[in-house]
Amino acid sequence: MTVCILLLTSVTVSAAEQAEEKGAGAPDQGQLEQKFAEQMSGATLIGHFSVDGKQNGKPPREERYEIASAKKLQGDQWLITARIKYGENDVNVPMPLNVFWAGDTPVISLTNLTIPGLGTFTSRVMFYEGRYAGTWQHGQVGGNLWGKIEYANQKSEPQEEK
Repeated sequence: MTVCILLLTSVTVSAAEQAEEKGAGAPDQGQLEQKFAEQMSGATLIGHFSVDGKQNGKPPREERYEIASAKKLQGDQWLITARIKYGENDVNVPMPLNVFWAGDTPVISLTNLTIPGLGTFTSRVMFYEGRYAGTWQHGQVGGNLWGKIEYANQKSEPQEEK
Protein backbone atom coordinates (compact mmCIF):
# COMPACT_ATOMS: atom_id res chain seq x y z
CA MET A 1 0.00 0.00 0.00
CA THR A 2 2.80 2.42 0.91
CA VAL A 3 4.55 1.74 -2.40
CA CYS A 4 1.30 2.46 -4.26
CA ILE A 5 0.84 5.79 -2.42
CA LEU A 6 4.47 6.77 -3.09
CA LEU A 7 4.09 5.87 -6.76
CA LEU A 8 0.86 7.88 -7.06
CA THR A 9 2.44 10.85 -5.29
CA SER A 10 5.50 10.84 -7.56
CA VAL A 11 3.33 10.57 -10.70
CA THR A 12 1.14 13.46 -9.49
CA VAL A 13 4.14 15.65 -8.64
CA SER A 14 5.79 14.82 -11.98
CA ALA A 15 2.62 15.69 -13.90
CA ALA A 16 2.29 18.97 -12.00
CA GLU A 17 5.94 19.87 -12.73
CA GLN A 18 5.46 19.11 -16.43
CA ALA A 19 2.33 21.28 -16.53
CA GLU A 20 4.22 24.15 -14.88
CA GLU A 21 7.11 23.83 -17.35
CA LYS A 22 4.71 23.71 -20.29
CA GLY A 23 2.74 26.74 -19.04
CA ALA A 24 5.86 28.79 -18.32
CA GLY A 25 6.66 29.32 -22.00
CA ALA A 26 3.08 29.50 -23.25
CA PRO A 27 1.86 32.94 -24.30
CA ASP A 28 -0.95 34.43 -22.25
CA GLN A 29 -4.34 35.23 -23.74
CA GLY A 30 -3.48 38.90 -24.22
CA GLN A 31 -0.39 37.99 -26.23
CA LEU A 32 -2.38 35.56 -28.40
CA GLU A 33 -5.02 38.21 -29.10
CA GLN A 34 -2.44 40.88 -29.91
CA LYS A 35 -0.63 38.52 -32.31
CA PHE A 36 -3.92 37.59 -34.01
CA ALA A 37 -4.89 41.27 -34.45
CA GLU A 38 -1.46 42.16 -35.86
CA GLN A 39 -1.27 39.17 -38.20
CA MET A 40 -4.79 39.48 -39.56
CA SER A 41 -4.67 43.26 -40.15
CA GLY A 42 -3.59 43.61 -43.77
CA ALA A 43 -3.68 39.85 -44.40
CA THR A 44 -5.24 38.15 -47.42
CA LEU A 45 -6.97 34.76 -47.26
CA ILE A 46 -6.32 32.92 -50.51
CA GLY A 47 -7.97 29.60 -51.04
CA HIS A 48 -10.99 27.65 -52.18
CA PHE A 49 -14.52 26.86 -51.17
CA SER A 50 -16.89 24.03 -51.93
CA VAL A 51 -20.67 23.98 -52.18
CA ASP A 52 -22.35 20.94 -50.65
CA GLY A 53 -23.87 18.71 -53.32
CA LYS A 54 -22.68 20.89 -56.23
CA GLN A 55 -19.26 19.43 -57.08
CA ASN A 56 -20.25 17.30 -60.13
CA GLY A 57 -16.57 16.59 -60.77
CA LYS A 58 -15.72 20.29 -60.85
CA PRO A 59 -12.76 21.61 -58.84
CA PRO A 60 -13.53 23.79 -55.80
CA ARG A 61 -14.02 27.49 -56.53
CA GLU A 62 -11.32 30.01 -55.73
CA GLU A 63 -11.85 32.70 -53.12
CA ARG A 64 -9.94 35.68 -51.78
CA TYR A 65 -10.66 37.84 -48.74
CA GLU A 66 -8.59 40.91 -47.94
CA ILE A 67 -8.64 41.75 -44.24
CA ALA A 68 -8.16 45.48 -43.68
CA SER A 69 -8.16 45.25 -39.89
CA ALA A 70 -8.90 43.01 -36.93
CA LYS A 71 -9.60 44.73 -33.62
CA LYS A 72 -10.69 43.25 -30.33
CA LEU A 73 -13.68 45.07 -28.84
CA GLN A 74 -14.49 43.37 -25.54
CA GLY A 75 -14.77 39.80 -24.30
CA ASP A 76 -14.94 37.53 -27.36
CA GLN A 77 -16.25 40.34 -29.62
CA TRP A 78 -14.04 41.55 -32.46
CA LEU A 79 -14.51 43.91 -35.38
CA ILE A 80 -13.05 42.53 -38.59
CA THR A 81 -13.17 44.75 -41.66
CA ALA A 82 -12.82 42.76 -44.87
CA ARG A 83 -13.10 43.31 -48.59
CA ILE A 84 -15.62 40.78 -49.82
CA LYS A 85 -16.02 39.84 -53.46
CA TYR A 86 -19.15 37.76 -53.82
CA GLY A 87 -20.88 37.44 -57.17
CA GLU A 88 -21.14 40.94 -58.64
CA ASN A 89 -20.45 42.57 -55.25
CA ASP A 90 -17.09 43.99 -54.17
CA VAL A 91 -17.43 45.76 -50.81
CA ASN A 92 -15.52 46.57 -47.63
CA VAL A 93 -17.57 45.31 -44.71
CA PRO A 94 -16.98 45.88 -40.99
CA MET A 95 -18.25 42.71 -39.30
CA PRO A 96 -18.79 42.34 -35.57
CA LEU A 97 -18.12 38.71 -34.73
CA ASN A 98 -16.83 36.41 -32.04
CA VAL A 99 -13.34 34.96 -31.84
CA PHE A 100 -13.09 31.96 -29.55
CA TRP A 101 -9.87 30.17 -28.67
CA ALA A 102 -9.08 26.46 -28.85
CA GLY A 103 -5.84 26.66 -26.88
CA ASP A 104 -3.58 28.85 -29.04
CA THR A 105 -5.86 28.63 -32.09
CA PRO A 106 -8.35 31.43 -32.92
CA VAL A 107 -11.72 30.38 -34.32
CA ILE A 108 -13.97 33.02 -35.89
CA SER A 109 -17.62 32.36 -35.20
CA LEU A 110 -20.51 34.19 -36.78
CA THR A 111 -24.12 33.08 -36.67
CA ASN A 112 -26.82 34.52 -38.90
CA LEU A 113 -24.88 37.72 -39.60
CA THR A 114 -26.70 39.81 -42.21
CA ILE A 115 -24.39 41.69 -44.55
CA PRO A 116 -26.42 44.34 -46.41
CA GLY A 117 -26.64 43.54 -50.09
CA LEU A 118 -25.10 40.10 -49.67
CA GLY A 119 -27.39 38.13 -47.37
CA THR A 120 -27.21 36.27 -44.08
CA PHE A 121 -24.23 34.07 -43.26
CA THR A 122 -23.11 31.59 -40.63
CA SER A 123 -19.50 30.46 -40.47
CA ARG A 124 -16.82 28.85 -38.31
CA VAL A 125 -13.23 29.39 -39.43
CA MET A 126 -10.02 28.47 -37.61
CA PHE A 127 -6.58 29.94 -38.24
CA TYR A 128 -3.27 28.21 -37.59
CA GLU A 129 0.29 28.34 -38.90
CA GLY A 130 -0.52 30.34 -42.02
CA ARG A 131 -3.63 28.37 -42.97
CA TYR A 132 -7.37 28.63 -42.48
CA ALA A 133 -10.21 26.11 -42.70
CA GLY A 134 -13.86 26.07 -41.85
CA THR A 135 -17.49 25.85 -42.81
CA TRP A 136 -19.94 28.39 -44.22
CA GLN A 137 -23.68 28.66 -44.68
CA HIS A 138 -25.69 31.17 -46.74
CA GLY A 139 -29.40 30.43 -46.51
CA GLN A 140 -29.92 26.84 -47.68
CA VAL A 141 -26.48 26.68 -49.34
CA GLY A 142 -23.30 25.81 -47.48
CA GLY A 143 -19.96 24.12 -47.72
CA ASN A 144 -16.33 24.22 -46.66
CA LEU A 145 -13.52 26.72 -47.14
CA TRP A 146 -9.76 26.43 -46.78
CA GLY A 147 -6.54 28.04 -47.88
CA LYS A 148 -3.41 29.99 -47.02
CA ILE A 149 -3.00 33.25 -45.18
CA GLU A 150 -0.75 35.82 -46.82
CA TYR A 151 0.30 38.14 -44.02
CA ALA A 152 0.90 41.83 -44.70
CA ASN A 153 4.64 41.53 -43.97
CA GLN A 154 4.91 38.72 -46.57
CA LYS A 155 3.39 40.69 -49.43
CA SER A 156 5.91 41.85 -51.97
CA GLU A 157 5.98 45.51 -52.90
CA PRO A 158 5.44 46.28 -56.58
CA GLN A 159 8.74 46.92 -58.32
CA GLU A 160 9.18 50.35 -59.86
CA GLU A 161 9.99 50.41 -63.55
CA LYS A 162 13.35 51.89 -64.44
